[in-house]
Amino acid sequence: MSPRVRVILNPKAASGRAAVRRAPIEAALTRAGLAFELTETAGPGDATRLVHEARERGVEVVAVAGGDGTLNECAQAYLGSSGDARPGPRLALIPAGTGGDFRKTFGFGESVEEAAQRIQRARPKRIDLGSLECTDAGGGTARHAFINIMSFGIGGLTDELVNSGPKWLGGKAAFFLGTLRALARYRNVPVRVSVDGEPWIEGPILNVAVANGQFFGGGMHIAPDADPADGLFDVVALGDLSRAQSLALTPRIYRGTHGASPQILTRRGARVEAEVLRGEALIDNDGETPGRLPLSAQVLPGALELLT
Repeated sequence: MSPRVRVILNPKAASGRAAVRRAPIEAALTRAGLAFELTETAGPGDATRLVHEARERGVEVVAVAGGDGTLNECAQAYLGSSGDARPGPRLALIPAGTGGDFRKTFGFGESVEEAAQRIQRARPKRIDLGSLECTDAGGGTARHAFINIMSFGIGGLTDELVNSGPKWLGGKAAFFLGTLRALARYRNVPVRVSVDGEPWIEGPILNVAVANGQFFGGGMHIAPDADPADGLFDVVALGDLSRAQSLALTPRIYRGTHGASPQILTRRGARVEAEVLRGEALIDNDGETPGRLPLSAQVLPGALELLT
């Protein structure tokens, strides 16, 4: 029997281009013989509510039709109030957003037909979820889930610029332009970072990525060895790089060949803590900007089931 499916479509994803995918999505799911309902988000945070509602109704699969931001909103519904994992429907991905970085880790393409077939096959894979505690804009403590990559440093500033800028350029171009604008403004911030309780970095950084998935920033292959199902983060630090060094390294980051650079540090662990020593370091959380350092992040192993 086919699973009962709720499709959560963000019509504003990809600067509104996702809205025109509604008819192709419905047609593909119908051809796959799936019983489904399609609901559109009405504003920020609505995707989280729709997942909670799906859980209460016993829906078996939530299919996310949007970008990484929509997926991040859905992921919040799988995080309990104390930072623990909360069970819920299986997740499926339908490409419709600006970046689509998380699906790249699994080799999922742009085809709606392929996405419908993955749902119809219903092959679940247990994957990890990140739990983040950080400082919000008002100075209080905020808790968020992340399914792909959380980072701090230039990544947080890049998010602000991308989210306020034109996304009609497409994911890679929008994020690349945002990165260039951020490089012109950002100054490397001194931080202290520990992994699994052990001191790791103390000094200025361009960016530190705490990776569950492999890609971020519109296709940058920042953590090529990350496995979302291994119960560990891959932590990748870009050290005290100059603007010229950053620009020279960028093509290698897109290719995933940056690991041999002496300014790149990597570490694996289940818990990451970071504080800023001077100034401010903004956070990028799956393309969203929830706040700033200090932060604490931990892996919730096998918290989600993804249809692959």
